[in-house]
Amino acid sequence: MPNNHVIALHGGAGVKPERDYSEVEAHLGDLVSECEAILADGGSALDTVEHAVAALEASGLYVAGRGSAPNDQGFIECDAAIMDGARHRAGGVCAAVDIAQPIKAARAVLEHTPYTLLAGEGARAFAIEQGLEIVADRDAHYRLPVGVEPDEMLRLDEGLAHGTVGAVALDREGRLAAATSTGGLLGKRAGRVGDTPITGIGNWADGEVAISCTGIGEAFIYAGGARDVATRMSYGGASLTGACEALLNEVARYRGDGGLIAIDRHGSVTLPFNSHGMKRAVAGSAVRRFVGIS
Repeated sequence: MPNNHVIALHGGAGVKPERDYSEVEAHLGDLVSECEAILADGGSALDTVEHAVAALEASGLYVAGRGSAPNDQGFIECDAAIMDGARHRAGGVCAAVDIAQPIKAARAVLEHTPYTLLAGEGARAFAIEQGLEIVADRDAHYRLPVGVEPDEMLRLDEGLAHGTVGAVALDREGRLAAATSTGGLLGKRAGRVGDTPITGIGNWADGEVAISCTGIGEAFIYAGGARDVATRMSYGGASLTGACEALLNEVARYRGDGGLIAIDRHGSVTLPFNSHGMKRAVAGSAVRRFVGIS
C-alpha cells in the first residue's frame, strides 16, 4: 500500500484584517489541489514543491517573484532555496537580480553545481547559463502583492513589512522536500539577505521532516531556524508540533514574528504562526484539505 502524500503551502506570514484576501485564498486553494493531484499521481516531493513555489512566484500575489518590491535603492533582489530530503542536497540563490523565477535557479544550483548558494551577479550569470528566464522589462514584470501599499516599501523601522512563499511535501515514496522564496523585507537595504536562502534556517528537508519558514529573517537566524525543529525532534524526541512551537517561541524572544509549515515522514502536518495571520493551505491523502488566511 502506498505511503500517504501531503502538500502544504504558505504565502507569507502577516495579514491585515481590513484587506480583502479572497483572490489569494482562491489561488492557494486551487494550487494546493493541483499539487495534491500531482503527488497522488506519483509525482516526487521535490518536483512538486518547485512547481508550487514557481506558481506562487509567478502569480504576483505574494512578496516573492513577480510580487517582490524594490529595496531602498529602487531595484529588486530575490532569495530562494530548495532541498531534497531524500538525497540530502540543497540549492539556493540570494540577492539575485532579474531572475524571473528564483526557485528554478535554486533548483539548478542543487542539480548542476557542488554548491548550496550562489549570490548576486554570480547567481544571475548562472541563471543565464542555465537558460532560465531573465526579466527584460522590470516595470511590466513586477507588481505589488495583495495587501501591500506603496508606502510600505519604505518601512525600515519597527514593524518591518515582510513576506515569503513556501511549500513542503511528502510523496508516495516517503520522500520529503521543501522550497522557499522571497523578495525580502519591503524597502530593505540593498544587499540584505535574510533566512530564506540559508539551508537549515529558512528552508530544510531530510528523511524525517520538511520545513519552510516565513517572517523576520534575522529573528529566525538568531533562533536557529528550520534545522532547530529537526534537531529538537531527532535529539530531544519532541513532537512535530512541539518542535515548531518551540522555534516560534525563540523567534518571539528575538522580537520577531512569522510562521512556518512542516510535514514529517508519517504525514503529520503543522502550520503555526505568531503573526497576524498567515496565508496557508494543506491537502493530502490522510489530512483534511484546509485553506486559511487569519
